[in-house]
Amino acid sequence: MSASDPHSRNLEKYEDLGKDLAGTYHQTTKRAAEKIELRLLEESLERLAADGYVVLERAISPEAVAQAKQAIERLLGPLGRNDFEGLKTQRVYSLLQKTRALDSLVTHPHVLAILEKVLANALLSACLAINIRPGEEAQLPHFDDGFYPQQRPREPLGISVIWALDPFTETNGATTVWPGSHRWDDTRRPTPEDQNFPVLMAAGSAVVFYGTLWHGGGANCSSESRLALTAQYCAPWLRTQENMSLAVPPTTVAGLSEELQALLGYAIHPPFMGHVNGMHPKRLLKSRD
Repeated sequence: MSASDPHSRNLEKYEDLGKDLAGTYHQTTKRAAEKIELRLLEESLERLAADGYVVLERAISPEAVAQAKQAIERLLGPLGRNDFEGLKTQRVYSLLQKTRALDSLVTHPHVLAILEKVLANALLSACLAINIRPGEEAQLPHFDDGFYPQQRPREPLGISVIWALDPFTETNGATTVWPGSHRWDDTRRPTPEDQNFPVLMAAGSAVVFYGTLWHGGGANCSSESRLALTAQYCAPWLRTQENMSLAVPPTTVAGLSEELQALLGYAIHPPFMGHVNGMHPKRLLKSRD
């Protein structure tokens, strides 16, 4: 770009490379925090820092819950392939390619506000439905960003959100958490002596937790299934669990909101991470609008 170009940027020191250098497609404006009462956001961040998780009580309406359940139930298929996925559990992946009924949950303002504070330009790493059926056993405890080979203790590399589309109870497979385990080092594993309990939630609530928090799906000893939507997000410089570029094709992405497009990688992490042929990835969508 020439010096007279109104979109040109003056780079005088190394730190300037952290700026938004785009000429046409600038960084997606982050305004989620403006939609959330400051006190609520601060409380959520304090709970996350202290316990490793926070519950957003009844964050969506009963109507939104019913719509999400209906969309997912049409997609439910075979039971799990292994003990970790759950041999009596149904999972549906690549949900953003299959339905638009869940977009507002993935981009819920309270969740996006937390992501802005913790992960900055987050990417959507995984988006799946988990239906724990009666008779399922407790899942192996784990932490969601454990596949990134970074020594603990450390800052989280991801944020996970589990939306309760059925009530989470003590008997139907509610997610079990180990409070404070986000601060454990690499040598520590959950033991019977460590405090843990199921996250009990009404339908429409969500539990948000650091990728470093030890947790696991509970056993379902009830006679009813327990349906949830799980959205996992990661720092913008990491590889996502689901290959979103292939899971959600550009023809679908072109019709999504700006927030979802950014979460799927159609954005730049300054100064130029995520470019395509030296240009902003949104150029790929221009002809598809």
